[in-house]
Amino acid sequence: MSSVGAMANSAEPVTIKKYANRRLYNTGTSSYVTLEDLASMVKAGEDFVVYDAKTGEDITRSVLAQIIFEQENKEGQNLLPIKFLRQLIRFYGDSMQMLVPRYLEASIESLTREQEKFRQQMSQAFGTGAFGPLEDQVRRNMEMFQRAFSMFTPFVKREAESGGETEQQQRPAGSSGTDEIDDLKRQMEEMQKRLDRLGNKD
Repeated sequence: MSSVGAMANSAEPVTIKKYANRRLYNTGTSSYVTLEDLASMVKAGEDFVVYDAKTGEDITRSVLAQIIFEQENKEGQNLLPIKFLRQLIRFYGDSMQMLVPRYLEASIESLTREQEKFRQQMSQAFGTGAFGPLEDQVRRNMEMFQRAFSMFTPFVKREAESGGETEQQQRPAGSSGTDEIDDLKRQMEEMQKRLDRLGNKD
């Protein structure tokens, strides 16, 4: 594992090559590494890119997904709730797919910035109310996502405010995109209510 951190703090991402036999080669340390080694590099803040040794294709995304899969299979290491995974799968090929990556990036960036504050809150108030700050952050993220929806469906908001024709009257026959948005909005509102109920318990 000493080879893993040898290139840490380098300005340029370390190049990892993946060969046909599935072995991963760290060109920075001239040594073979495992997915566990790459996971340690990520945790240490070391950036890397992974290329298919034969085709030269950038396969960093798929390798990072493999690392997550390996971590999720470790007992007690699960980070991704089943409900989240199911909903994420539903977004593939969905009309809102283009919004999801940026939303997830913004959410995890926000969590990363606030993680020390969360740790302190957890250590000081483990038990009742310990997840209050986290719930507040989730609520703010949901509000941000709702604002993003409003940019894509401004006519709905305008009609609602003007008291004009209902959305159902405006919607063309067979329009599934708005149905999907409405369904997702309902899910978000339900999640908001659940968060409110959790906050009231505290």
